[in-house]
Amino acid sequence: MQENQNQGKGDMTKRATKRRVKKSPGKKIAKKAAKKMNKKTASSVSKPDARKKGEQQAKKTAISAPKKSGSFTLTNNTTGEKYELPVFQGTCGPNVIDVRKLYDDTDHFTYDPGYTSTGSCQSKITFIDGDKGILRYRGYPIEQLAESSDFMEVCFLLLYGDLPTGAQKEKFEHDITYHSMLHEQINYFFRGFRRDSHPMAIMCGVVGALSAFYHDSTDIHNPRHRMVASFRMIAKMPTIAANAYKYSIGQPYVYPRNDLSFPQNFLYMMFSNPCEAYKPNPILARAMDRILILHADHEQNASTSTVRIAGSSGANPFACIAAGIASLWGPAHGGANEAVLNMLEEIGDKKNIKQFIKRAKDKNDPFRLMGFGHRVYKNYDPRARVMQKTCNEVLDELGVRDEPLLELAMELERIALEDDYFVEKKLYPNVDFYSGIIFRAMGIPTSMFTVLFAVARTVGWVAQWNEMIEDPSQKIGRPRQLYVGDDERKFVTLNKRK
Repeated sequence: MQENQNQGKGDMTKRATKRRVKKSPGKKIAKKAAKKMNKKTASSVSKPDARKKGEQQAKKTAISAPKKSGSFTLTNNTTGEKYELPVFQGTCGPNVIDVRKLYDDTDHFTYDPGYTSTGSCQSKITFIDGDKGILRYRGYPIEQLAESSDFMEVCFLLLYGDLPTGAQKEKFEHDITYHSMLHEQINYFFRGFRRDSHPMAIMCGVVGALSAFYHDSTDIHNPRHRMVASFRMIAKMPTIAANAYKYSIGQPYVYPRNDLSFPQNFLYMMFSNPCEAYKPNPILARAMDRILILHADHEQNASTSTVRIAGSSGANPFACIAAGIASLWGPAHGGANEAVLNMLEEIGDKKNIKQFIKRAKDKNDPFRLMGFGHRVYKNYDPRARVMQKTCNEVLDELGVRDEPLLELAMELERIALEDDYFVEKKLYPNVDFYSGIIFRAMGIPTSMFTVLFAVARTVGWVAQWNEMIEDPSQKIGRPRQLYVGDDERKFVTLNKRK
């Protein structure tokens, strides 16, 4: 039974109970006594345990005041004035200099385009050390999670700070599964888009519109509302993504099944149709599960920062996630694996690889090898190792290594890994390079690549959004600027302008 069906039945049951109670006051009294007795029993047995677990989880994810570990002295060389700036220490990674009072004390802003040296928040969720090639979710190395865990377990970890017990995992999977179906009216919403609309455009619109259908979970200060909204977004994103794909190719929507796992369900909704049922391949389902894990979160990147800034204004969670999807759509971010396939098509043939590699080395040539190197990782992307293994498993399972574009990609990978220029600059194949190849082999169209990224990243956005809401030090996002426009000018009326 899916969410909207359950809600309808629950409402009818409540109404029927009210009518019966009016006719039978004796039953009402007995019911009250039983309820009181049950309440007393529950409070003496289960409530303390539940409260204790809740407190432990809240403590695990709560953000407290940062730990001070020294200070920096800033000197104004013009006036000789000195200012002491506190230094805060994290668990891992660089310390940060607290500049929050800098403007009040010095009448100066800091200047950092792209926030490459600015910490915008405290976070307990994800840690990256790009120089060492480290990525951890809540302290767990990504390689271990991709190898030994599954996406639902990782979702629980990101949301609650710890890996689940068997019972917790079973309940969590049940809750996500039973939120996967969309309100039926949302399916009509898709018809407002042109049939050739990019699936990411549809994702932005439909996810943003969820607040119109599920306005019972938009109070951001209510922990239960936040939990329900979080579950709904994680659960419904694969359904929205699959519907966007089905709409673009003119096929009927496929409803989710409660007997399938998260990745199996997504593949089923993507590739099944009324004429021919799709049976998810376990190798492909496992590959999809790993891809979801590897893309689940990545610290304060462009889309996550967008979600946080949108959320800092008090916007509802569905609007915040829609903003994240819009940011993810950019080719420099989530569209990178789509750019890899476009680049391979531009290269065209294995015999042209050397020519294009020569162009990539030329600083004056605008051509760039997409899928190599990473802005954060100055070493090998830890996700790429897992993805490379997964890529080979998928290609072997499907027997498509002789497909021209995939042959071209494998040859490009071989040459780049042996070329001194790429080795010295540590321009290794990244996660986008291999994920693009896997999606191509699985029959997923290029336009859906970024959509799959959004499906995976939703749990990370939701976890970061929840953390921001609960952080007492967070304020509405308001970056400053260095104004370089005209100074004050006198207005000239239209008839006097030349």
